[in-house]
Amino acid sequence: MINSIKLSERLKTIASFLPKGTVFADIGSDHAYLPCFVCLQDKTAKAIAGEVNEGPFNSAKDTVATCNLTSVIEVRLGNGLQVINEKDEIKQLVIAGMGGALIRMILEEGKKKLSSVQRIIAQPNVDARSVRKWLIEHRFMITNEAIIEESGHIYEIIVADKINIINPDNEDISEKQLLFGPLLMENKPKAFYSKWKLEYEKLQHVIEQMKKAKKVNEEKIIRYEFELQLIREVIEDEENTQ
Repeated sequence: MINSIKLSERLKTIASFLPKGTVFADIGSDHAYLPCFVCLQDKTAKAIAGEVNEGPFNSAKDTVATCNLTSVIEVRLGNGLQVINEKDEIKQLVIAGMGGALIRMILEEGKKKLSSVQRIIAQPNVDARSVRKWLIEHRFMITNEAIIEESGHIYEIIVADKINIINPDNEDISEKQLLFGPLLMENKPKAFYSKWKLEYEKLQHVIEQMKKAKKVNEEKIIRYEFELQLIREVIEDEENTQ
């Protein structure tokens, strides 16, 4: 039996957004490290660790057993939100370490399973915009955001809480806010600028290559150039404050 789990800064940050007494599901649980860390720290917490493949499923079961947490963490094999049901009364949902399009698909395909979920914590590796868009369209308000740099990677974490009434402020979110994150735009920590400088260079290169193609997709180029302009404005904000 082990009494502690060493987590990456990325997972520690995600854990910090789970309240005391959390009853949460971690979809794509990566050895169940996050559920074990949370339940070792908080004896009132309970969790479901979901895995879609047999290998990670067995690894997660081993971790839970080693931590002597089989009474509070259940490891389940299944695709996305198929691993949870109504009687679980899940209050928080974590989906981390996947592409934004996949996170959005998991949420969309499993949205009937979200009736008891009060908070969704998402950490998309790419395309955070599509995750924010889905959350807002389904009456979740973005209440916190974090961005961290770790081992050469930059991670965005989105925290969204369910709202029971239509909030015009939630629905009236701009393309710029969806791209950069409404709260990250306000705070703009160092990692925020690091990420968007890299993205600017990548997008510039993509546009240059698209313009050289035999068949030029003008519509896509216009869309990417608009995005490039938004990124340029954000980068210039930093330069103007130095």
